[in-house]
Amino acid sequence: MQSSSVALPPENSCGGKGAVVSFDRYLGTVLEYFTAALVFAEIVVLFSGVVSRYVFHTPLTWTDELASTLFLWLSMFGAVVALRRGAHMRMTAVVSKLSKEKQALVEVIGIVASLAFLLMFLWPSWEYARDEAMITTPALEISNMWRAIAIPLGCGLMAITALLRLAITGKARDVAIAFVTVAVLVGLFYLLGSSLRPLGKLNLFIFFIGVVGAAVFSGVPIAFSFALATFGYLALTTRTPMPVMVGRVEEGMSHLVLLAVPLFVYLGLLIEMTGMAKAMVQFLASMLGRVRGGLSYVLIGAMYLVSGISGSKTADQAAVAPVLFPEMKARGAKAGDLVALLSVTGAQTETVPPSIVLITVGSVTGVSIAALFTGGLLPGVICGLALCFVVWWRYRHEDLSNVKRFTKAEVGRLFLIALPALVLPFVIRFAVIEGIATATEVSTIGIAYSVVVGLLIYRRFDFGRAFQMLIDTASLAGAIIFIIGCATAMAWALTQSGFSQDLAAMMKSLGGANMFMAVSIVVFIILGSVLEGIPAIVLFGPLLFPIAREMGIHDVHYSMVVILAMATGLFSPPFGVGFYGCCAVSKVHPDEALPYIGAYLVALVLGLIVVAAVPWISLGFL
Repeated sequence: MQSSSVALPPENSCGGKGAVVSFDRYLGTVLEYFTAALVFAEIVVLFSGVVSRYVFHTPLTWTDELASTLFLWLSMFGAVVALRRGAHMRMTAVVSKLSKEKQALVEVIGIVASLAFLLMFLWPSWEYARDEAMITTPALEISNMWRAIAIPLGCGLMAITALLRLAITGKARDVAIAFVTVAVLVGLFYLLGSSLRPLGKLNLFIFFIGVVGAAVFSGVPIAFSFALATFGYLALTTRTPMPVMVGRVEEGMSHLVLLAVPLFVYLGLLIEMTGMAKAMVQFLASMLGRVRGGLSYVLIGAMYLVSGISGSKTADQAAVAPVLFPEMKARGAKAGDLVALLSVTGAQTETVPPSIVLITVGSVTGVSIAALFTGGLLPGVICGLALCFVVWWRYRHEDLSNVKRFTKAEVGRLFLIALPALVLPFVIRFAVIEGIATATEVSTIGIAYSVVVGLLIYRRFDFGRAFQMLIDTASLAGAIIFIIGCATAMAWALTQSGFSQDLAAMMKSLGGANMFMAVSIVVFIILGSVLEGIPAIVLFGPLLFPIAREMGIHDVHYSMVVILAMATGLFSPPFGVGFYGCCAVSKVHPDEALPYIGAYLVALVLGLIVVAAVPWISLGFL
């Protein structure tokens, strides 16, 4: 998969295209400033709620409601910014094998397919917003239409953005072919509507395997692939009013706990900008620099620490790689080996709190997020130890004759420098455990702490970059939350079809809890590599967790196994987007990492099997 910005022609392009480019730039600037303001407002509102409740003991009853309303706006308008930047997650493994001309055509077809959904979805979303006008919110006492109107406005702006992309970057021939292709396919499905309904559950294969698979592998963004299949299934094979689908999308995007997604993403960017991540890594390097493979152990430990305070794996890896890689290369490490290890540690630390995936699991399955945060610490350690064994084997003959030996005084000085950064994970954890802040609010404490430390201690704080990070956060959060909304609607459609009951019967027939767990591992490794981690969790979590519960598997134990399995697929070639994101951050070609990553993946899977076989690893500290 990939996310790539679209290069725009110069603003002074001749003819009508120049005017289109100018309008696009103006619209993009307005959207970016607006979404940045929404992210900032969320931080202020939630932090104000923490301060008023814990410091002044006078809770503000309206903060959660206002934050939730702003969050839906942030998600929809962030999705618009992501579409403009080409940042929506999509599969490119197949498309990338085509010639440049065919890639350009498929790219345009993907935009037109997304546009087709947006145009079909626009009127039902307006109907949904209009119906919500009759509801008054309890705390703010305003019409709920102020909240729901974000969906049709966001869809409309995404449609305009898609049209602008076609006008600016698409060749006339490719655009014409794309419109004809999509129109023919939509028309064909519409004409076959009366023939599809009698097929019953066979339609599940047609839409949720056939349509989704064809769309995903054709490069259509994942969110729109899910949405197209769900819209087509409900419209053509059921009598479900389309505003109901809009409600399910809104429900998926409105879990207050998901507010942690953009806030932790911003926190991850902050700790890199302020130098906190660099200070932590330098201290660890001074401790283990004279151990064979020592910096590889540091990489594993640094990813564990950074993952505990960051909401983005890309941010984690971007914080660690620039600090460690130059020294590791100087000591003779191969670039491909470094990237392979960095990629797999992304999977190993997926259960380390406060992981976005943990928050997502809690939001879609009802599992306690506090329990997930506690249960996720040790599984990451077990998988890390498995990776350490591979490091030991590969570097057991490393030559350390030219490696600098740090004195105790130097180690102590680096420890004092890193101490403010090392304290942050404990501050966050303490705030949640002591009830100072919820899992949603605690990120704002981390943000406030990072700002203070960056300004007063490390003296590294770029206000211009901090503003740009607000926009980047909105774009990434919009892409993620829009996927969750579309996947929630798809999961609801699957559930309404009776799929969950059929799946339960099939899973039960496999031979009990152990076989169910083994099949779940295989399924989520595949889903993680193909569908991305969060969509896989959102789509199948609500279906499989009740089955696991019925078989006597603890929710937290099953969560850890599923998350690690999903992450294994997510960071594995040839499809895992995490692997390619890691290569991009490290500026190393994927081909260089392929010879090295196999052993690390085997170790990771062995660690996963241990976690699955020993429930105490996930449950011992609950």
